[in-house]
Amino acid sequence: MGVRLCVLVSGSGTILEALVARGVTVSLVGADRPCRGLEVADEAGVEALLLDRAAYGGFAAAFDRERYSSDLAHALRERGIDVVAMAGFGTVLAASFHDAFPGRVLNTHPSLLPDFKGWHAVAQALAAGVRETGCTVHVATVALDDGPILAQRRVAVAPDDDESRLHERIKAAERELYPAVVTRVMAALDEGRDVSSVVREMEEL
Repeated sequence: MGVRLCVLVSGSGTILEALVARGVTVSLVGADRPCRGLEVADEAGVEALLLDRAAYGGFAAAFDRERYSSDLAHALRERGIDVVAMAGFGTVLAASFHDAFPGRVLNTHPSLLPDFKGWHAVAQALAAGVRETGCTVHVATVALDDGPILAQRRVAVAPDDDESRLHERIKAAERELYPAVVTRVMAALDEGRDVSSVVREMEEL
């Protein structure tokens, strides 16, 4: 049957498109809100699951993160998912989700972690005046933008960059790096190896 991958999306689905275009076998696409990513899944013939935050308190302080995370984990496990790749997924998941997929939740972030964590990483890089930033693929943990780093790609900051231009170049790097890392992770799991073993394979990327 092979390793079953779920990609979690919240927006345009461009990273999902890159994964599919580069031959990554996606078994399920999950979303926390109606979004174009679900359309991308449908066009690719991949099962789509919408577990809408609206049923759990939406985006208000009353959002039930614990119940949402537990229900999402249950839905993925029911479908035999082995590994999860977050691709612009906008909900921070509670420990119950990570416990269900220990060391098997991946994320891509638009900075060279541990620098510039959080939702405004590109703006923070520009404000800091750095000459280069980039993207990081890492194992996600309960702590935001933390966890073991699997691979990084550097992107130069141009003198006339604004947030939009710089972010587009970072996204281009992500669309190359993330599929390569996910492919290696799935191969490692298929061979019975741990995700952490992939770190040693990443230098050539």
